[in-house]
Amino acid sequence: MTDDGTAAAAATGTLGYEQARDELIEVVRRLEAGGTTLEESLALWERGEELAKVCRHWLEGARARLDAALARPQDTAEEG
Repeated sequence: MTDDGTAAAAATGTLGYEQARDELIEVVRRLEAGGTTLEESLALWERGEELAKVCRHWLEGARARLDAALARPQDTAEEG
């Protein structure tokens, strides 16, 4: 991976879900619109893959939190 790729990967680690999703939507829009060189298309594709991983990470974390909340005994909700 190049220095640019490393910097891009590091940058995705600080993105929130909404930011990553919005950027991913833009990447997909640009790829679907065409008009980019092969090199640009590959860079967009790679960025899209990184953004998708970020989104997946956030969604998996949210799922784990929901599962944990649902697994708690209901007694605590009734006592409060």
